[in-house]
Order: sequence, then C-alpha cells, then structure tokens
Amino acid sequence: MNKFYKLIALGTLTTVLVACGADDEEAGDEAEEGESTEAADDEEPSELVVGATNVPHAEILEFAEDLLEEEGVDMQIETFNDYVIPNEALDNGDLDANFYQHIPFLEDHIDEFGFDFVDVGGVHIEPIGVYSQDYDSLDELPEGATILMSDSVADHGRVLTMFEEEGLIELAEGEGVEATLDDIEENPHDFDFEPQYEPALLPQAYENGEGDAVLINSNFAIDHDLLPLEDSIASESAGADNPYVNVVVVNSEDEDDEAIATLVDVLQSPEVQDFMEEEYDGAVVPVEE
Repeated sequence: MNKFYKLIALGTLTTVLVACGADDEEAGDEAEEGESTEAADDEEPSELVVGATNVPHAEILEFAEDLLEEEGVDMQIETFNDYVIPNEALDNGDLDANFYQHIPFLEDHIDEFGFDFVDVGGVHIEPIGVYSQDYDSLDELPEGATILMSDSVADHGRVLTMFEEEGLIELAEGEGVEATLDDIEENPHDFDFEPQYEPALLPQAYENGEGDAVLINSNFAIDHDLLPLEDSIASESAGADNPYVNVVVVNSEDEDDEAIATLVDVLQSPEVQDFMEEEYDGAVVPVEE
C-alpha cells in the first residue's frame, strides 16, 4: 500500500475511533443520568408522625398534607381529645411532633414533668369565648354568678384578664396573663369562679345548662358545633400581642430537623393561613411570623 492510501486508511480509522469514543462517552453520560434519576426516584420521602387535638389542629394538618408531600414529607396524624397525653406521647417517642398547645401551657408542662421540649414555631391563636344559656353579655351576669372554667392553670390568667378588661374584677398589679384565682383583689359582683372542669368537658357543661357562664377554648367549642363569633357573649382579644399562640412542639434533639422545619414552613404558609381564615371565620386566627 502506497503512502497516500496509508494516510486515507489511518484517517478513516481515527474517525471511527473518535466516533466510537464519542458514542461510548454519550452512552456513559446517559447511563450515569439514568442511574441518577433512578436514585432520585428511589429516594424515600421523610416521614413524620404528628399528634394533634381533633379540631382545629388535626383539620389544619389534614389540609397541609398535600403541601407537605410536595415538599417530600409524608405525615401521619395521630388525634387526641386530651391535653396531657400528646405531650406524654412526644416524650416517649411515639410522636415526632405535636401541635395543640399554647406557650404558657407548654411551659407549665415542662416545669411540671421535666419534658425536654422546644417550640419550633407559632401557627395560630384560638380566642377563649364566654358562653351562657341565660345571659347575652357579661354585664348581665348576676351577683354571685357561677363562672365555669378550665382546670388548666395556664388558662386562668387569660380568663381573668378578660374579666378585668371588662371592669368586672381587679387583679393584683402586674399579674396579667400570669394571674391565678389567688390574684383577684377586687370581686365586687362576688363571681364564683369554678376551675374544676377538664377543658374538653366544658362544652358539655354548657349544653347541660350548668353555671351562669362557661369559658370554652375555641377548639373545643367548634368541635361541638358552637360558633365562637356568633354564640359567645364575649371573647378575648386575638391581636398579635396575645401570648397564647398555638405552637408546633418537638423534643429538643429534633429542633433542627429538616422535615420539622418543612412542617412549620407549610403551616405558616399563605395557603394554610387562608384555609384557617376561611374555614373557621375568626375562631382560629393565623399568626404571621
């Protein structure tokens, strides 16, 4: 073979080798891309078990489920009709988080039981309402009226502050939301405050006609088809300075968990805030963070 044909043959071989190399590289890239896509598809979403009382907390979580799933978090909701068990379940590891309590209640439980909990974000406020079968306003309550209220000391300050703001009692100076029944300094109408009911039982006491007035948390009120804005004769302020914001709570070791952060972000999102405003008509007030 002369030199000219040798050069042609060499050039053809080189072209073939280059082409094959390119095909191999492209195939390799496609294989790597396929493996990467397959790995991404195989990546399992994060899972959270979250405890909540039925209304509105579990309903809010149910609305948020699809939004969380879009963010790669699968949530299982465990419902409770109790204010103590959800914290016990979180403490013993049955829950990853719970969502049902306000900050003073949380702080009381931490002090009482030694829980190593932290709140990772506020979601909403549920104003306490005053309900009465016989009277249309607080001013109509008679001398010596019996006022039924929660046995949760964490709620007493907010109830008593409401009565003080209406000029019906006077509390010790500076107590405010930290007040207890012992801090009532002036009770000119001789109201009989009865803190002997579990919060979940107060709607039933109202329906049974017990007491002259009953203080009911909004979550339990709406669970019994009571409309706080329509059926109550008075309600506490739900302004931004209200300290009784309902929070998401976790064990301190999970404070920086990414799935927990995603849960809080979703619960504070405009979509969930709009849901609360439309669904509960003022009985559940979103908190802007």
